[in-house]
Amino acid sequence: MKYVIIGAVAGGASTAARLRRLDEHAEIVMFEKGEYISYANCGLPYYIGDVIKNRKSLLIQTAASFNQRFNIDVRTMNEIIAINPSAKTVTSLNHLTGIENEESYDKLVLSPGAEPIRPPLPGITLPGIFTLRNVSDTDHIKSFVNQKEVKKAVIIGAGFIGLEMAENLHELGMEVTIVEMGNQILAPLDFPMAAIVQQHIRSKGVTLLLNSAVTGFEKRDNQLKVLLKSVEDLDADIVILSIGVKPDTRLAVKAGLKIGEAKGIWVNEFLQTSDPDIYAVGDAIEFNNPITNQSMNTYLAGPANKQGRICANNIAFGNKQKYYGAINTAIVKVFDMTIATAGTASKHLAKAEIKHIVSTTHSGSHASYYPGTKQMSIQIAFSPEDGRLLSAQIAGYDGVDKRIDILSSAIQRRSTIYELTEFEHAYAPPYSSAKDPINMSAFVAENILNDRLNIFYWDQFESVSEDDILLDVRTKEEFEKGRISNAINIPVDEIRERMNELDPKKKIFIYCLAGLRGYLAQRILKQNGFNNVLNLSGGYQLWDICNKEISQINTKEIMVS
Repeated sequence: MKYVIIGAVAGGASTAARLRRLDEHAEIVMFEKGEYISYANCGLPYYIGDVIKNRKSLLIQTAASFNQRFNIDVRTMNEIIAINPSAKTVTSLNHLTGIENEESYDKLVLSPGAEPIRPPLPGITLPGIFTLRNVSDTDHIKSFVNQKEVKKAVIIGAGFIGLEMAENLHELGMEVTIVEMGNQILAPLDFPMAAIVQQHIRSKGVTLLLNSAVTGFEKRDNQLKVLLKSVEDLDADIVILSIGVKPDTRLAVKAGLKIGEAKGIWVNEFLQTSDPDIYAVGDAIEFNNPITNQSMNTYLAGPANKQGRICANNIAFGNKQKYYGAINTAIVKVFDMTIATAGTASKHLAKAEIKHIVSTTHSGSHASYYPGTKQMSIQIAFSPEDGRLLSAQIAGYDGVDKRIDILSSAIQRRSTIYELTEFEHAYAPPYSSAKDPINMSAFVAENILNDRLNIFYWDQFESVSEDDILLDVRTKEEFEKGRISNAINIPVDEIRERMNELDPKKKIFIYCLAGLRGYLAQRILKQNGFNNVLNLSGGYQLWDICNKEISQINTKEIMVS
């Protein structure tokens, strides 16, 4: 058998290596249009920021080492320019010699990846404007930073790569501005969790411009100018375009392969395209979301590598192993914080008309009496019908990674809130508490499902009328430092003695700092004849952060108008 693979990074390289392990005698040819194969593209921002010192450490394999270990014919700087499915051949162009060659195959694997979006804005090709997708891009940026006097950096787009680049350029001493067209950073997150991170970014001295669209670029007096629709132009010495990526489907389209609703290469459950002898993996494909059942793409190395393994198994043994899709589990370091997500955000669940409940909790990363504990905020979304976990988002410092991995596994296995209440974790004071933050989030969700806790959200205060009671159950000292307008203060520890100050016929909206004291107050009141009592999910601190971020956006819009 002869296997040809197009693309030699995550999906392609993992497919090739797995095929060799399964079939020692097959002929395997792997084409890569660039100079490098199997490189650590997730590490590129950290090499630019000098966190990773050695460039060679980014190159996991070279063409020579891959060939030596796996006996695979690796052809770098060779771009496939055409596929002929009926003849089962591909045409390659050698970028070093300019010579075209034709190669036959029995089975073909497409792993062309994704390409960065470069909108046709005026001046977008000016020197000093870069995208970051591969090693060559990294070398260009690194060389530019080292050779020029770069003081001001503008990052266009606040996705994962954009934020990583913002941090790394800031750490190099640059004045950094992030420009984002949406009303928040990190589109996979819901606004409240994004707001927490936005506050942290601003605290580092990075300028964050939301709801801001770039209209073009100019060079004036040897200074790069970023032109914005809503605010005055920005000076920049370097611009990083991190607007997003799109599936590279050019070859597939020319070959007549089916393209799906999400504009990716359509594949079936065995990662087989509309041509039975052509498979596809990685950023270029689309598949059904396991939660919404809607077509989606994912641009993550983890799923690409797993797809490569499954694809190779199906090629070698016949279509035996199904691919069940990805839930887009992702994590990113933003200065001192770590932000992670898994599953489908509430805003996307709502768009897909999937009923769900959202709950936000704040817990310590480990036992409060052990030094160094820091707050971890967890937002989960779950089904009101059976308690199935649909998504999880975490913003914190220590231990975010292990919690998101656990919650991701629960989402994949279609686990419920009830199972998470009994989740058994390794506990010692430096690592967790007797009740882990995951348990705490599940306890709260279980109370909601069993109608022991009724909640409202930070953006629902318009439903609080003049006839209702807004009750702050924090201490008097906390109340005097900051409060929500029109609230009265009865600390939770005084609630039993002061119930006569409240009208049981009125609707009562309770809040505390994080939610726990509000829950305790609600339980006391509901068992004493107060039947219409709600507690603020995420507490005053989440309300405060979200409203500060809304104010930041509105203030900018008022200044512009």
